[in-house]
Amino acid sequence: MIKRFVIAAILLILVVGGLVGFNLFRDKAIQDFFANMPRPTVVVSATNVKNVTWEPTIPAIGTVKAINGVDLSVESAGIVKEILFKANDHVNKGDVLVQLEDEIQRAELEAARTQAELDQQSLSRARELAQRGVGSQSALDAASASAQTSAAAVNKAQAALNQRQIRAPFSGTIGIPRIELGQYLQPGTVVATLQDLGTMHVDFTVPEQQFALLELGQTVRIGITDDDMPFAGKIVGIDPKIDPSTRLVSVRAEIENPDNKLNPGQFVRVRVELPSEENILAVPQTAVVTSLFGDYVFRLDPVDASAPDSPEKLYTASQVFVQIGRREKGVIEIVSGLKDGDLVVDSGQNKLSHGSQVRVNNSVQPVPAGSAQ
Repeated sequence: MIKRFVIAAILLILVVGGLVGFNLFRDKAIQDFFANMPRPTVVVSATNVKNVTWEPTIPAIGTVKAINGVDLSVESAGIVKEILFKANDHVNKGDVLVQLEDEIQRAELEAARTQAELDQQSLSRARELAQRGVGSQSALDAASASAQTSAAAVNKAQAALNQRQIRAPFSGTIGIPRIELGQYLQPGTVVATLQDLGTMHVDFTVPEQQFALLELGQTVRIGITDDDMPFAGKIVGIDPKIDPSTRLVSVRAEIENPDNKLNPGQFVRVRVELPSEENILAVPQTAVVTSLFGDYVFRLDPVDASAPDSPEKLYTASQVFVQIGRREKGVIEIVSGLKDGDLVVDSGQNKLSHGSQVRVNNSVQPVPAGSAQ
């Protein structure tokens, strides 16, 4: 009986030992296989880190306004007699745009002129009598007062007549008529908009941290998108007060608009150009990867530094954490972590890890962020 237990125990030990030995052998074989397996070569595009001339700007979003722009309205109530303009006409300063019924005002003006002439004649006779010594000073004073009163009445009647017309306060482009012939208008009724499109104002805001960088006369670029800014102007006004609720400062630029491509109320992108800076280390924006641990790039070091440059030259990718600075037009300033001439990957980083073997192929380059496709 004891002999059977001994034999069973020996067999059990042999079986367990065999299984354990087999597992250890298998794990060691797998480790050796992956340790000796060559890493696949990853194809990426790369660029050299360069010292560049940095052209800093202050980006902003603005609204276009005409240098002169008003909504024309009537001063007095009346019926529209004539509309002397059409939509988008160019009008000159002083042109009559709308005529209201004015028969009553013309009659009142004629009556005031007649009375003024009569009072003036009375004043002349009173002066003549006073010079002869047969007229009193009080009569002369009364005649003079009457003449002045009637002259003022003429001016008043003329002003009332002028209010029956709407004239262009400046030269510009008139908008769509908002009234009809025969319509009765109340004071303040808007007739049309008049805009001087030759020169435009662009109002925008910048953060208070950049307030000290602003100066009158600085060049400003204006456009619909960041990549197309064909209009150039200059800063003509900087609000001395920072808005305490938004911490923004208001700025106004003046832009020439010879082809009338900018319109009042239009949304535009603005760049305030600052003095350029030399020898700034920069890389394309696509070369920098942002992670929870910080910003990094993949720097490429040649496997064989003595090998000639060729499409088959191999590199080793090293993950290098960098400190970045400003961003401008698709490039990023590198404060620390790289040096001039370093070769960094600018596309294909998602296929890389530290120590990957890399081959560079720059036949296809990434499109900078924000550029037109």
